[in-house]
Order: sequence, then C-alpha cells, then structure tokens
Amino acid sequence: MRIIPVASGKGGVGKSLISANLSIALAQAGKRVVLADLDLGASNLHLILGFRAYKNGLGTYLSGAKVRFEDIIYETDYPNLRFIPGDAEIPGLANIAYRQKTQLAKRLLAIEDADYLILDLGAGTGSNILDFFLLSGRGIVVTTPTLTATLNAYLFLKNAVFRLMWDSFRPRTKARELLESLKKDGASLQRAYIPEILGRIAQVDPASRAAFDMRMSKLSPRLILNMLEDPKDSEKAQKIRRSCREYLGMDLEHLGIVYRDDLQDVALGSRIPIIRYKPQSVLSQAVYRIADKLISSEGDDDAFLDPEYLDDSYGAANTEAETDFESKMDYVEELLSSGALTQGDLIETVRMQQYEIGQIRKENQFLKSKMAKALSQGFKV
Repeated sequence: MRIIPVASGKGGVGKSLISANLSIALAQAGKRVVLADLDLGASNLHLILGFRAYKNGLGTYLSGAKVRFEDIIYETDYPNLRFIPGDAEIPGLANIAYRQKTQLAKRLLAIEDADYLILDLGAGTGSNILDFFLLSGRGIVVTTPTLTATLNAYLFLKNAVFRLMWDSFRPRTKARELLESLKKDGASLQRAYIPEILGRIAQVDPASRAAFDMRMSKLSPRLILNMLEDPKDSEKAQKIRRSCREYLGMDLEHLGIVYRDDLQDVALGSRIPIIRYKPQSVLSQAVYRIADKLISSEGDDDAFLDPEYLDDSYGAANTEAETDFESKMDYVEELLSSGALTQGDLIETVRMQQYEIGQIRKENQFLKSKMAKALSQGFKV
C-alpha cells in the first residue's frame, strides 16, 4: 500500500480539493483507494467528496467511544474508493495526545485491500501534522503561486526536516542536546541554518548524524502548484526547489500544475467533485494527469533519487502550464460563443481578478519589507 499524505503550509490553497479528486481519479483507474480526512478539528472533506450519510468518524473513534476502526471506513459512490471521515464536532480533536496519534497511525498503516492510502492533513506545521506527513517519504505539498503560499510551503518542509531530526536524535545524545538548546529559543530555531547544524552534529555526534542521513535519504516530497492564472506562475515551483536544495539538503519532484477554475465553486456548491461534475475541464484533466504520474511511478521507488528525473519533472510542468493555458482560453471562447458565459460575466470575473491581484501585490510588498528587514539583521530563511 502506497501512503500519500497531502499537506500545505497554509490554508486556502486547494489541498482538500486535490486530495478528493485525486483519490477519485486513482479509483477510476482501477486502484483500490482509501481516503482519510486527517484535518482534525476542521474536517470538511466529506463536503468536497459529496459524502453525506455517516454516523461516526475519526472524532468518535479517538474520543474513546466503543466504535471499531473498521466501522468508520465507509464505501462511497465511487467504485474502489473508501472514505474515513473526520469529525469537527469533537472539541480538542486537533490536538490529540501522542498515544492517540500512535494508535491512529498503526490503524491506518494496517488497512487491508488498498493500493493507495491518501491522507488529507490539516494546514500548518503542528507536530501531529508533521508526524502524519512523515509516515511516507513521498508526501505531497500543495501550494499556490502567491508569495505567502510558496513561503509557507518551504517553511512547512523546513519544519518537516526539523521534525525528522528530532525523531532521529535519541534522548540524552549530544545531537538532541543541541536541538533542545535551539528549541528553547524559538527565534533561534527559525533562524537556524540546517546545513550548519548538521555540520556541528557530525563533529560532536557522528552516530546521530548517520541515523538522520539514513532517514533523510528516503525523504523526497512532491509538489503540486495549484490555482495558476498564467503560465509564468509555474516558475514559482523552481524557487521552492532551489530553497529546499540550498537550505534543507532536500530535493522535490514536481507532480504538476492545476489552473484555477470557477467551475470548482459550482461543483462544491452542488457537493459534486469537479472530476465528476466536469471531467473534461482543464482542472479535472490536470488531476487525471497527476494520477497517471503516480501510477506510472509504481514499482520504481528509486527513480526519485535521479536528479535528471527531477529536472524533467519541472520541465514537464512548465510545458503543461503552457498547454493547459491554451486549453483554458479555448474553453472560455467556447462558452462565450455558446452563450453559456456572457461578456458581462467575463468582465465581472476580470474585475474580481484585478481586485485579487491588487490585494496580493499589497501583501507581497508588506512581506518583502519584512523579509528585507529580517535579512538586514542576518536572518536566514
């Protein structure tokens, strides 16, 4: 069973949309899929999936009620796809105890008759989110081209590396003592330059460094760039990759790009996944393409270690951005000519996008000024 955690550095980037539709695409390809809503405390994946009738979810199970784990794995309307709903109604569910987290992880890993286990995680960098993300070395990080989203995607991966360090360094070792000293001062930890820390650990505790290197060698997350507006947006993925390679000692595979599509809002309002609502849409076709990449990589677990393979994944994504943009423009022209989309609708859409662009520019200027100030003080992201 292949485990695919899906995470994001911030909310609102379409992580759950990708999780739900990707699960359906894999199931339609004949793969046995289990989709779990692990956005504990804010679970709403059932709305995107269009899954309505369920009595118990993860919240009920984790609260100690007499519910078997098998009883919260539900069949769906999609052949080959089963679903584990969350439960946002249970207070404190977002901060489950270590024992609960360990129990849940064991149950998830023991699921039978599944080719893929898709874990839709919460946004942010909480320890529980990071631990579930690290259940696999091939998790997916979803982001958008905005500055805040790309920065948060990088910071999520940075925190994942720190979490991997913490798990690799045993208590009372010199490596753990070094991390604990940094952790006492949160600002120092955020400013920490990982290659420099690892260099110090290699000198004082080579055994711990070797343990970390072994686990780190199996970590090569994958990236999906969502909500594109323009083919040039695809260039933002390379910036995340460069930062990860230079500052984290880690490389990323680019799984692909997905353009923004207003039809997704209509599909969500109807509680129908976009991949069913409009399977020929540019968004749906992008999801199918990503599913095909996942399936084609089966049985070739070492391919992601090849730098040439990773380089090719970014080149392919740039080509896809150009091709999908042309398809999107053709689709708009088709809607205009058929009368399904009026010129008034188009003008209103452009106005809304101009407003959003204006807000993003203001946000970017604010962040740039903060980053410039931090860099002038010797801050390293």
